[in-house]
Amino acid sequence: MEQQDQAITVIESLRTGLPPNLGVELYSVGNEKLIDGIKRYHISGIKNRGTIRFINGSWGAGKTHFFRLLREVAFKSDCLVSNVELNANDAALNKFEKIFFTIVRNIATPTYYTLGGKYDVTPFGNVLRESLGFLSTGNRAIGDEIVLEQYTKANERLFTDHSIDIDFKKMVQKYWETFIPESAQPETRDQLRAEILQWFSGEGKLPDYRKKFGVNKMVSKDNAKVMFQSLAGFVRLSGYQGLLIEFDEAEMAYSTMRKAALRDAHNNLLSLINNIEMIPGLFLIYATTPDFFNDPKHGITIYGALAGRIGKPESHPPKALDKIWNFDEVTTSLEDYQSAAIKIRNIYANAYPEAKEKLPDDTKTKEFVARLNNEHPSMSPVRFWRVMVTGLISYFDDIMEGETRTPEKLYYDVMDKLREA
Repeated sequence: MEQQDQAITVIESLRTGLPPNLGVELYSVGNEKLIDGIKRYHISGIKNRGTIRFINGSWGAGKTHFFRLLREVAFKSDCLVSNVELNANDAALNKFEKIFFTIVRNIATPTYYTLGGKYDVTPFGNVLRESLGFLSTGNRAIGDEIVLEQYTKANERLFTDHSIDIDFKKMVQKYWETFIPESAQPETRDQLRAEILQWFSGEGKLPDYRKKFGVNKMVSKDNAKVMFQSLAGFVRLSGYQGLLIEFDEAEMAYSTMRKAALRDAHNNLLSLINNIEMIPGLFLIYATTPDFFNDPKHGITIYGALAGRIGKPESHPPKALDKIWNFDEVTTSLEDYQSAAIKIRNIYANAYPEAKEKLPDDTKTKEFVARLNNEHPSMSPVRFWRVMVTGLISYFDDIMEGETRTPEKLYYDVMDKLREA
């Protein structure tokens, strides 16, 4: 992705007070020590072991920002990444098969990062394509056709891997077959690939798949964990370092569950914790709010075994080796905000080169942030980070348009905008 295009994408996202999908590392400050520890203790050894960590953070504590930053770190380490928003309808932890489907639908390769987020609508199809290239030629970048010998080589390696379920293998094989020129007419390849990807996403009926592709089961509640382990095995086979899965319990899904469903969710989470070390190549991060740990009706306190395995958030800033990273203990100083503001100003200048000579220098940028911060109540439900980035972009836009608003006036305009959003 061109530097200017990426800069424009970042600025347009920050204009609304939200972190961009990619490019967070360009302006992030304050997480350096934790990120360095994660690289050293977790990412570097992901291929040899499985790991799970938890994030505790109240609303606005920076969990989404951190997830997007960590995703870029994982991409640079040649890992796949999948972000799963846990909710009561589409991806509740009590129905692990739905979790598997969501992981697959949201999986992204490092190519997603290098292309700047320009991605097709079938991300797992890209994983299967890259795996075929790696196993057949050693190069993940392949065209839409390969020779039979290359397919045969990849297929042999797939079927000798005993960590992958047989039907999982068959569907991968059938997808790879579509790259052999004589396997199908070009106009039917896309249809075949779509049908195969639907199997991984839980769509379709078994009789149809049995007849057409030779499989004996669909992904279901009974085998979802086996398929999950198979996915991890396939990731390792395909040459990636591992798979980072970011679980974001954004809607506090557990608080709306019935008692039986909540117990299933807790059991599934306990099973993940107990078995993760035996699934090399997986790095799971589960982000949630304090209620998850202490709510007397829905929190893990009602399930002693689970509470014992996870523990409680500790009263110190997060360290990589902690079981729970407590973002509520992170204090962002004015100096941190000012450092980020200078980085954002430089991104703005890269986005709009004509702005370079007009934008404020370091001193004026820091002064703007300080005055904006003075207006923001410490107990405000809106995090100052959102106020600052939205205010900064408005400040720079004003300068480019030859307009002038004081930081105090800008603050109230920004708060009105954020409340509406």
